[in-house]
Amino acid sequence: MRNFSELTERDLLALAISSEEEDGRVYADFAHDLRDEYPGSAQMFADMAAEENEHRRKLIDVFAERFGSHIPLVQRQEVRGWVQRKPAWQVRAMGIEAVRRHVQQMEQDAGRFYQRAASRTTDTGIRKLLGDLAEAELAHEHTAGAIERKRLPGEARVTENDNARRRFVLQIIQPGLVGLMDGSVSTLAPVFAAAFATHNSWNAFLVGMAASLGAGISMGFAEALADDGKLSGRGTPLLRGVVCGLMTIAGGIGHTLPYLIQDFVTATVLAGVVVVIELATIAWIQWKYMDASPLSAAAKVMLGGALVLATGILIGSA
Repeated sequence: MRNFSELTERDLLALAISSEEEDGRVYADFAHDLRDEYPGSAQMFADMAAEENEHRRKLIDVFAERFGSHIPLVQRQEVRGWVQRKPAWQVRAMGIEAVRRHVQQMEQDAGRFYQRAASRTTDTGIRKLLGDLAEAELAHEHTAGAIERKRLPGEARVTENDNARRRFVLQIIQPGLVGLMDGSVSTLAPVFAAAFATHNSWNAFLVGMAASLGAGISMGFAEALADDGKLSGRGTPLLRGVVCGLMTIAGGIGHTLPYLIQDFVTATVLAGVVVVIELATIAWIQWKYMDASPLSAAAKVMLGGALVLATGILIGSA
């Protein structure tokens, strides 16, 4: 890996060409992946990809004029200190706002690169060349802003953001909430029944782990098989199933882990505190994302949890 200061003018131009090509392909990938769900943003990224391609052609013309037709391969990952970026697919999975922030960061990184390259040399011709590239990138950033205003006016951006939130609720929040409710509530009875029947923390822990893992596997498969997501817009069955299954396991394990404490009374008191936190979290999620009244959500969740908990304690104490 080379230091930035070790790059020659030829290397800097080659790096600029490969960087412009990579950025253009990233924008094109975003445009392709988002065209169905976010057509306004997709068209914006397609226009930006075209701008990057135009810059790449200009850079190639300058390189060929000064250094010949062969362009050496110099990539960002070969230069020490270059900011490492997340893969495009990973950014895309984080939502439309994450994509927009990523694109903005890409533009800022490119601008810093050209400015730093321009400031490195005292040669008049090379300095002018790199300064022109810095100005071109700055103009590109302004062009990107103009493209966004054209392709993504205020109303379109609000609509896309609303659609993104709706997909997040349908694909992540809803299956996760179902799993958390099932794991937190349905496992209360077997865990506390085992605890009060045996007064042995380890036995309660084993029952809780079995109930949590079993419920997680069952709920994960049930969610994945219930809906293919094509008509409902609820996303891929695999994603929903994984989210639901993991949240079910988390909900059950939360009040199971305290029974790793050998003292039965201490473990049970701590498990009870965890149960209250779990139920409060469920109520908060319902209020935050499902438009439920906070008092109504809390009352329903707490009542249901209390009934299940009481059932487990009564059966275990019989």
